[in-house]
Amino acid sequence: MASASDDDPRIGDISEGTVLRAILARTAPGEHTLLGPGDDAAVIAAPSKSVVATADTLVEGPDFRTAWSGGYDLGWKAAAVNLADIAAMGAMPTGLLVSLAVPRQTRLSFVERMADGFREACAALAPGCTVVGGDLTVSDLLVIAVTALGDLEGRAPVTRAGARPGDEVALAGELGAAAAGLALLFDRFRDGETPVPVDRTALDTDERRALDAQLRPAPPVRLGAVASDAGATAMMDVSDGLALDAARMADASGVTLSLSGAAVDALASGADRARAVGGGEDHGLLATFPAGRLPDGFHRIGVVTERGVDGVLVDGAAIAHAGWDPYRDWDGAL
Repeated sequence: MASASDDDPRIGDISEGTVLRAILARTAPGEHTLLGPGDDAAVIAAPSKSVVATADTLVEGPDFRTAWSGGYDLGWKAAAVNLADIAAMGAMPTGLLVSLAVPRQTRLSFVERMADGFREACAALAPGCTVVGGDLTVSDLLVIAVTALGDLEGRAPVTRAGARPGDEVALAGELGAAAAGLALLFDRFRDGETPVPVDRTALDTDERRALDAQLRPAPPVRLGAVASDAGATAMMDVSDGLALDAARMADASGVTLSLSGAAVDALASGADRARAVGGGEDHGLLATFPAGRLPDGFHRIGVVTERGVDGVLVDGAAIAHAGWDPYRDWDGAL
């Protein structure tokens, strides 16, 4: 009689080929894929003759806890955070290269669910994009490294450096929800310093929503190209908190972003002002537009002015450039 471990073996007890076949069985070629997994490299169409590329690494400990995040959550989040960076350039995602370093004791089903998360995040957030290749190795800690590729489809890239005085500052997405979800995990699901599994039945609707924003973010990927087509002068993914990322845009553009506290609060999803401006991992799109050019999906939160002493103001007052820092916040200090 087959045991449960026979049906769901540990990674260390089976071959690399078996694991890869299990992963690839849960993926499918995307519309941009000319040659997918199975060769030495993938071939991705680049009709605009330029490729947008970004990379992000999630490491067990600083970036996630397996007690809180299942394989599906990790696959979804690893895809989403990279897709958002492609969108922030005004491009459409075309493919993901995924490299996994997996502990030997990890069950095959965990990796299969991770593949499901990648596939379904791409389908929901960036249809036509898919996992096109990657690598697999062993490690004491789970590490997920993703390189995302995108195509500008004839557009010029939208950088952080183009904001101009008189532009409107706008945001697509929400603020503070992911930080609220992270605080919930550290406050409610630890035994001392040890993370314990999440009991979703113990959460109310707002708490479950905050938890989803942290574990399965849904950035407005399609709005990156929409913003570019509407004439966005600058744009970036809000991954480290509005205050810190807005300061980066202001510095790159040589301007000041003067934000409305009421407009920020309106996008805060129940989070307090500190989390709305300082909490990370929201993965909304911060952009600037010529006056009167905001497309649907973007909400005005301020204006661009000539550079002053501070790069970011809220209701005329400077704010600390707080934001997500894995060297500080991995232990729940946020």
